[in-house]
Amino acid sequence: MSSRGAGGEKGVGRGSVDGTGGKEGIGKEGACRLRIGSWNIGTLTGKSIELVKILQKRKVNISCVQETRWAGSKARNADGYKLWYSRVVRGKNGVGNLVDRDLRESVVEVRRVNEVVRSIPPIERLFIGGDFNGHIGSAAGSCGEVHGGFGLGDRNGGGTSLLDFAKAFELVIANSTFSKRDKHLVTFQSSAVKTQIDYLLLRRCDRGLCKDCKVILGETLATQHRLLVMDIDIMMKRQKRYARGRPRIRWGALTEDKAQDLEGRLSTMGAWRSSGDASTMWSTTANYVREAAREVLGISKGFSGRHQGDWWWNDVVQSKV
Repeated sequence: MSSRGAGGEKGVGRGSVDGTGGKEGIGKEGACRLRIGSWNIGTLTGKSIELVKILQKRKVNISCVQETRWAGSKARNADGYKLWYSRVVRGKNGVGNLVDRDLRESVVEVRRVNEVVRSIPPIERLFIGGDFNGHIGSAAGSCGEVHGGFGLGDRNGGGTSLLDFAKAFELVIANSTFSKRDKHLVTFQSSAVKTQIDYLLLRRCDRGLCKDCKVILGETLATQHRLLVMDIDIMMKRQKRYARGRPRIRWGALTEDKAQDLEGRLSTMGAWRSSGDASTMWSTTANYVREAAREVLGISKGFSGRHQGDWWWNDVVQSKV
C-alpha cells in the first residue's frame, strides 16, 4: 500500500498486509471484497474523527490520505482504524495510510521510504493511490496497456510522467478503466476548474481483481478534492484472532457425558436450592455453576477467541432457574 502527496512527495512507506490474516472470526479461505480509497484531505488536524466516520460509512477498508500536515513518522489509533503517517516538516504536505479494525492486525510491516515500488516482490499485491497533480487525459493513445481509455480532459506533462511510471512498473490506472459519468471521474473541483488529478493504481496482472473504481460524491471533508475508491476482490485465508487474558472455564469441552456429570454435581451442591431475593439466588446459583464447571471442564491457559463471558445460559439452565 502506498500513498503519494501533492507537490511530488511520494510514499508513506510499505505496509504489507498478511494474506493469512484478514477479517477476524472466519476460519476458512474465501473471496474478500476490499474497498481501497485515496483522498487529499487538505489537513488532518481537526478532521481525523470525521474522516474515520466517512470511511466507515463508505465501507473503505484501506485509505491513502495526502496533505496530512502532521510532522513525524508515527502510528496512532483512530476510532477503530490504525493510521500510519509520515512527514518531516510540520504544516507541509504529509501522507498516511488508514487500515480498518478487521485488517489492522494483519499488517506485518511498515517501512517509511521515499521509493518503494522497485523493492516489492512481483508476487505481492500492490496498490498505489494519491494526488499526482497530473492529467492523463480522456484518450489512451499509445498508453493502452496502462490507460483504460476513460479519463478526463487533455493530457499534460504530469499525466505523461504518471503514465511513464505506470509503464515502467507494469501498473494500470484503475480509475481510467471504467466508463463513468464525468461527475464520477472528477477528483478535484474549484469554482472554475473540474479535473482529474487523483489516481489509484495496481499491477497490470491484477487488473481483473478490480471490480469498480469511482469518485464518491457528497462528502465535504475536503472542499476541493473528492474521495476516490476502488473495489477489489481478493482471496484471503482468514483466521480467528486470539488474545491472552485471564484463565477461563473451558465451556467448549462440554459434552453430553460431562453435562450429566455437571448436573449431578450441581444437585449435590444444592445449586438449585438457594434462598433469598432474586439477585442473591442468582448470584449463589451462578457461583455454584462456575465452581462445578471448573472441576468438570477445567481451566484454559488464558487464550480466548471472540467469546466474551459465560455462554452456558442455555434452555436447560433457564428452565432450572
